[in-house]
Amino acid sequence: MAENKVALITGASRGIGKACAIELAKSGYDVAITYAGNDEAANKTIDELTALNVKAKAYKFDVSNKDACSNAVDTILKDFGKLDVLVNNAGITRDGLFMRMSAENWEAVINTNLSSAFYMTNPVIKTMIKQRSGCIINMSSIAGRMGNAGQANYSAAKAGLIGFTKSLSKELGSRNIRVNAIAPGFIQTDMTKGLDAEKIIEHIPLKRLGLPEDIAKTVKFLAEDGTYITGQVIGVDGGLVI
Repeated sequence: MAENKVALITGASRGIGKACAIELAKSGYDVAITYAGNDEAANKTIDELTALNVKAKAYKFDVSNKDACSNAVDTILKDFGKLDVLVNNAGITRDGLFMRMSAENWEAVINTNLSSAFYMTNPVIKTMIKQRSGCIINMSSIAGRMGNAGQANYSAAKAGLIGFTKSLSKELGSRNIRVNAIAPGFIQTDMTKGLDAEKIIEHIPLKRLGLPEDIAKTVKFLAEDGTYITGQVIGVDGGLVI
């Protein structure tokens, strides 16, 4: 029997990250998920993953902490033996008009949404280079492509992920490691609960909000079938950014 591929997904106890974990598990991936604080949600996600007859474990740590990320990757490699897919999904928002934005809220979003991708990817690519294969998917946003009032910190972080993706794809392509980004639009998650859906839908050609599963299916495509795709930013936004 062939050995399962292994995926590591940050911020995957709920929302988009959880949907990605489930979609990959359905394709036979063993899955490591990371989360920051919600033990109940993480345990529930692991139960759902193991019910799909794959190996799944959750790791609780702060992705904005370099040493915590490095130590976690070491542990995950010991637990799973290898890593085939990394999804840098963890993210937070600290919205507010720029003129009133505190340095703390700027740094928290930049560190969790952008620096974490460096902290996680750096140790992961070492093992991917050795095995001469790998797929890295960075979760950007429409905010990183078009900006959004009240989200200077979030937009800067998500735009940073796009530059990170393009540069890394050029460095790692010769090692058979693909690096792409997904730019979700407005997706029905806890992060978008307070928004005026009807007002947003007016501007979306497909006239609906996205589902976490819409993003998860794109992750699965990039991991499994997009073998000649690298350095790309794939918008999954119902046509909002055209």
